[in-house]
Amino acid sequence: MFDRLDVIVGRHGELERMLMDPAITGDRTRMREVSKEHSDLSPIVAAYLRHQSIREELADLEELLEDPDMREMAAEDKARLLRESATLEASLQLLLLPKDAYDGRNILLEIRAGTGGDEAALFAADLFRMYQRFCTAKGIKVEVLSTSEGTVGGSGGKSASGFKEIISLITGDTAYSHLKFESGVHRVQRVPLTETQGRIHTSAATVAVMPEPEEVEINVPDSDLRIDVFRASGPGGQSVNTTDSAVRITHKPTGLIVICQDEKSQHKNKAKAMKVMVARLFERQEAERHAEEAAQRKDMVGSGDRSERIRTYNYPQNRVTDHRINVTVYKLDRVLEGELDHLVTPLTANHQAKLIEEQGEA
Repeated sequence: MFDRLDVIVGRHGELERMLMDPAITGDRTRMREVSKEHSDLSPIVAAYLRHQSIREELADLEELLEDPDMREMAAEDKARLLRESATLEASLQLLLLPKDAYDGRNILLEIRAGTGGDEAALFAADLFRMYQRFCTAKGIKVEVLSTSEGTVGGSGGKSASGFKEIISLITGDTAYSHLKFESGVHRVQRVPLTETQGRIHTSAATVAVMPEPEEVEINVPDSDLRIDVFRASGPGGQSVNTTDSAVRITHKPTGLIVICQDEKSQHKNKAKAMKVMVARLFERQEAERHAEEAAQRKDMVGSGDRSERIRTYNYPQNRVTDHRINVTVYKLDRVLEGELDHLVTPLTANHQAKLIEEQGEA
């Protein structure tokens, strides 16, 4: 590890010299690349230099430990420095882990009602609100791109709105790193609004986290697309329902279809639909590229396998269980309020531990 850190320190110094080079500063693209690499390496270098400084301080303390008058104070300093050194070594291990290629990207978050009919649609809406609150707390922006709504009438005059499907754009440097482990089937166990006998039902919703692709990463020729416009349906007011503002885009080679009708403007609906289509095609392309690798992986965390049941939300017991890491928290109410760190933090720690283990075996 330390040989690798010495190389990183050398590279960091080289980057600092490049940042002062007029040939670099005059090229905006190159300057941005160099600045990003320098920024990525700076925390590693700072931690390593502090670690080296501690080693020097520990060496100096050896002499003081031989002095009867200074021995007690030196022993306390040594214990403190050894604790800090151990903490820094653990941090450096994490800092040296390979970066996820999509960290720093915006994402498209797609939630679809699964088995369970109307109750599944209500659960999809609950999941969206949970993610929306989580993102708001993290300073991440959420923009709804497309919805397919459903209204469920309940007993006792109660009613609630659900989503057959809702797609949103999550914008922020930490969007992908916070939510990349959410892809999969989410299961809920509770008494539905429409249940008059008080029986617990099980329903499900599917979550997909798709990194927003860069323009150069995927090319969609116009000839591969069929774009249809039609009159929007559902809520939205007269201007929505009486003009051909809704847009349906079909990708002819794959048969993928995206419909957007939430906006009154046909152009806005088309732009949103294209954003979703490109993200789905990129996800499909990446899934095919990693299919063999994913099949060989022992750890399914982060695989994006939507057929896998990843989490159960049990309302009667106020319990959430993540099946991938066998973690259960009895704070369902708080999780639904957006306190997802109860699950995201152990998922991230588990993923990092697996990466460290893989590095040790390499």
